[in-house]
Amino acid sequence: MGSDGVRLGSDLMDVTMAMRRLVRRRLREAAPPPDLRPAQIELMVVVDRNPGASVAAAARELRLADNSVSTLVNQLVRAGMLRRETDPDDRRAARLELTDAARRRLAAYRDRRAQLVGARLDELSEEDRASITAALPALRRLLASLAEPASGAPEHPSSDGGDT
Repeated sequence: MGSDGVRLGSDLMDVTMAMRRLVRRRLREAAPPPDLRPAQIELMVVVDRNPGASVAAAARELRLADNSVSTLVNQLVRAGMLRRETDPDDRRAARLELTDAARRRLAAYRDRRAQLVGARLDELSEEDRASITAALPALRRLLASLAEPASGAPEHPSSDGGDT
């Protein structure tokens, strides 16, 4: 990869991580109890997209160690956000389901996030909004590409769920 790609990649990650951090901080200020950490919300999003997912499947999608996700599951069960259901095909396995409270929480979170970011987008110039709109398809392709393992590069699950 040329130095232009490395520089662009670094700038893109700096901007997206800072934006995620700021949006999470703003949304957290207005969030009802219980106070949820970003990794907990990310797990809820995975379970929302994949109802009945196992801990191992959620860990793979989040690129985290199974024991890290198991800890998050326990926290969310205690907070009333997740339920563990016994897998009818394998009584030793558990399937994860969101509670109604978690579904409401995620819907409210997504709505507040869209309103917060949308209001700031409305303040930008038409040119800036058009540039962001034009970049979205390329960013989605980049995301899809990043989801696939790089050829010859081993993947190492992180255990912290951070943005580093």
